[in-house]
Amino acid sequence: MPTPEILAPAGGAEQLLAAVRCGADAVYLGTEGFNARRGAANFGPEALAGAARLCRTHGAKLYVTVNTLVMDGELAAMEETADAIAAAGADGVILQDMAALRLFAGRYPSLHRVASTQTAVHNADGARFLQDAGFDSFVLARELSLAEMEKICSAVSIPAEAFVHGAHCMSLSGACYLSAMLGGRSGNRGLCAQPCRLDWRCGGADHVLSLKDMSLMGHIRALAGAGVATLKIEGRMKRPEYVAAAVTACKNARAGEPFDADTLAAVFSRSGFTDGYLTGKRDRSMFGYRTKEDVTGAEKVLGQLAALYRKEKPTVPVDMAFAMDAAGARLTVSDGTHTAAADGLAPESALNRPLDPDRARESLSKTGGTQYYVNSFSADLAPGLTMPVSALNGMRRQALSALDDVRGQVPDIPRRAFSFAPVPGRAHLSPSPLWARFYRADQIARPQALDRIILPIEAVTPALIRQYGDKLTGALPAVCFPEDEPALEARLETLAAAGLREVWAENIYGVALGKRLGLAVRGGFGLNITNAQSADFYVNQGLASLTLSFELPMSAVKALDAAVPWGIAVYGYLPLMRLRNCPVRAHLGCEKCGGQGALTDRRGVQFVVECGERRYSTLLNSLPLHIAGRDDPGDFRLLWFTRESREQCGRVIEDFLLDRPADGPRTGGLYYRKLL
Repeated sequence: MPTPEILAPAGGAEQLLAAVRCGADAVYLGTEGFNARRGAANFGPEALAGAARLCRTHGAKLYVTVNTLVMDGELAAMEETADAIAAAGADGVILQDMAALRLFAGRYPSLHRVASTQTAVHNADGARFLQDAGFDSFVLARELSLAEMEKICSAVSIPAEAFVHGAHCMSLSGACYLSAMLGGRSGNRGLCAQPCRLDWRCGGADHVLSLKDMSLMGHIRALAGAGVATLKIEGRMKRPEYVAAAVTACKNARAGEPFDADTLAAVFSRSGFTDGYLTGKRDRSMFGYRTKEDVTGAEKVLGQLAALYRKEKPTVPVDMAFAMDAAGARLTVSDGTHTAAADGLAPESALNRPLDPDRARESLSKTGGTQYYVNSFSADLAPGLTMPVSALNGMRRQALSALDDVRGQVPDIPRRAFSFAPVPGRAHLSPSPLWARFYRADQIARPQALDRIILPIEAVTPALIRQYGDKLTGALPAVCFPEDEPALEARLETLAAAGLREVWAENIYGVALGKRLGLAVRGGFGLNITNAQSADFYVNQGLASLTLSFELPMSAVKALDAAVPWGIAVYGYLPLMRLRNCPVRAHLGCEKCGGQGALTDRRGVQFVVECGERRYSTLLNSLPLHIAGRDDPGDFRLLWFTRESREQCGRVIEDFLLDRPADGPRTGGLYYRKLL
């Protein structure tokens, strides 16, 4: 069984030092832009180059996060960031946006490309999609069980990473828009304000959108056995003592040795830890929030944790060869790949005791204050000669410093001639056709006014296929975990035999699944398309149409184009989170919910929770998006119905047919607001 690497977070220089000195095999950090933790200290070009050198001299890999969604106006700046990453000599990049994938695969193909957790890989088809798209590895969704991880890892040839310690997002990563919609600070853009940590309520329970931090230290060997190649620690916003504690515990656990769980909890936790997703125990015990006791508990352990990285630790073995004759002395050091040497002054004739191999080793092996330790030592000494200890110490310092310089050299990262090709624009019909997604078949109203009817695949029947023909599109579940894949595929095959021709995909797995079954695939807003390059990527994947992200401002929507029909959501109680551990089920139970669950925020505003066949749930916005009478920039307008009655659906359809603004509470979403 291969030994998995430990990947540590570094939000700043101190955290980086803690990671490498405590023995992380790899570190991930962000530049000043395009990273999902823009609130961390992060690294400018000069600091990035220094960070890369530090990692190389300590034998650690460096991955740089470029894992936010990108607007068209930011593509040039992202190219500059890519150039800085390559110039620093990083080992790889962590990506979310498919435009970023295009850039790095095209310009710097030798850099390792990791698909961020924001790509939401929760089944084998999602992993297959990323492998085929050109990623070299991917991060598994945090919501998976051990058996599910194993199944996904075995389905592809590229390696998988799994988070083993740190914060749990309530929502599937990449599918959370709560911070963006409520406060204009997008998690997909690196500025999540964590509104989920506030006091949301369900029944008599509080903080029902806040999960305890995960800690899977006790399961690390099982994760390795399941095929996980990288053990990833969350925490680029955490202090260096946290990094030191987590890396140290992870190293011990990987070696099968005891680790200090109490200190881990003391330095940072939210009412303790959970392993509920990994073990499949998705219940109320997973929920928790940061208390006053959690905060004050850290003060007791910070000193001892700082001691873990205050000084260099001997983590890099070197072979030493010392030679001395009447002409001079030379110390050669090698780490097995790189070699350096230092020359000394001519030795003296020994008046008493000549220098022997044991005394030479004793002096030259004192590598304290560096990351090196002597693995092997050899000496070739002419008889009757000696050297002062001070001279030997000077040679050792000079040789190891020279080895640092050789190890720290920036590797040659070839650059190819790549630039983003312009995406040609097209003319659009005005008014554009109406497409409608219904939650239930009995909601379908005014079908003759709709160019497309989208219905959850669970609700599609042969009778409906006969009734609506090619107008009907089956919406795949936004989330489909491995245990549900066989049944979903079987249902799709049955419906395809009955005449269903196309599916709607809110996640990358749906693209791979639909194409494999020979169905046309229409991309939903869950694909997070925010620029023309990403849109063109999905066009090349064969998608029949695209729905742009509702995080785009209208000015950016109007400037974007694609070679296939595209549109935007213009109505709906839009999804804010995709949830595997449904807070309504956890705190009330499915029986009491009856598919009518809701949460209440600290102001008393109610947010509906839409049930996804008891497999996952979706937190919906409290107000409907409704922009009838305003903008119509694309090839279609998408109406996203959830709990509306058939009559309400009919009224909304009429609003858009007549360009009639709504007369009730509504929102323009993020189309007419500044998104950070």
